Amino acid sequence: MEISIRESCIRCGHCVKVCPSQIFEQEKAGAPVTLYKPENCIGCGHCVAVCPTGSVVHGMFPPERVHAADYAALPTPEQVELLLAVRRSNRALRKTPVPQEMLDRIVAAADRAPTASNARQLGYTLVTDPAMLRGITEYTLGVFGKLEKRLLNPLVRPWLSRVVPGVYRYVPVFKRLRREYAEGRDRVLRGATAVLFIHAPKANRFGSEDANLAYQNASLMAEALGVSQIYMGFVLTALRQDKTERLPEMLGLEGRRICAVMALGMPQFRYPNYIDREPAEVTLL
Repeated sequence: MEISIRESCIRCGHCVKVCPSQIFEQEKAGAPVTLYKPENCIGCGHCVAVCPTGSVVHGMFPPERVHAADYAALPTPEQVELLLAVRRSNRALRKTPVPQEMLDRIVAAADRAPTASNARQLGYTLVTDPAMLRGITEYTLGVFGKLEKRLLNPLVRPWLSRVVPGVYRYVPVFKRLRREYAEGRDRVLRGATAVLFIHAPKANRFGSEDANLAYQNASLMAEALGVSQIYMGFVLTALRQDKTERLPEMLGLEGRRICAVMALGMPQFRYPNYIDREPAEVTLL
C-alpha cells in the first residue's frame, strides 16, 4: 500500500492526531511529519480527508476519489431533526417499483456507515425479482409453521410455557400470517417491490452492529427520497430459528450471516404529521 507525504506538507499535524493506527509521527509542533509502520494502515482515509493541502498520498484514495467538503451545504440541525422525526415504517405500498436510481442511492448511503476497525466487510443483496420476493415470504411462513408445531407439541408445551411464556403470543400471529397469505395478502413483505439484505462474514464479531448502522443510513436516505422502508423482523426471526441455511443459500450467501433486512416500496401516501416521543431517560454521571 503506497503512502507518502509530499513536500507541500505544512506540518499542521492533523494527520498525526486523527490516524487510529498511529502511522504518522511528529516529534513536536511544526516538525516534519514522518511515517511509522505504514503497513499498519487500516485504510480509513482519515489522513487524506483531514489534510488541508492534499499532501498525503495514499494508494487507496487517488485524487479523483477525494472531494472538498462544503460544510455550508449541510442540512441544518433542525432539518436533520425533522428527518429523524418524520421517518416511520409505512406499510401502505403501491405496486409501482422503486426506481433503480433510488435503490442505488439507498445502498450507497448504507455503505457510507462506519464499521468496526474499518473492516468494510458488509455486503448488500438487493432482491427485486417478484418470484424471489414470493420465495422470501414463503420461506418465512414455512419456518413459522414448523415453529408453531414445535410450540404446540403436547410434550414440550407445559415446560416451555413456563420457561418462555411470552413466545406463545406469536402462535396466533403465525396462523394469521399463513391464512392471509393463502388469501392473497402478504403480511410479511407487505407488497414491497424490493428487499435489501445486509450481511457480513460469519467470523466478523461486529457484523450485526455494522449492519444495523448501515441500515439506519439506508433508512434515512430512503425517507429523504420518499421511499417507504420496513425493518423485516419476521424474516430475521425466521433466519434465527432455521438451522438449514435455506434462505442464505437461495440468495447465494453461503458463509455469510444476514444481519439486517429492509423491505422497500413506494408509499400510497406519506404521513402528514409527526409525533413527539416521550423524553428519553438519560443518566448523568
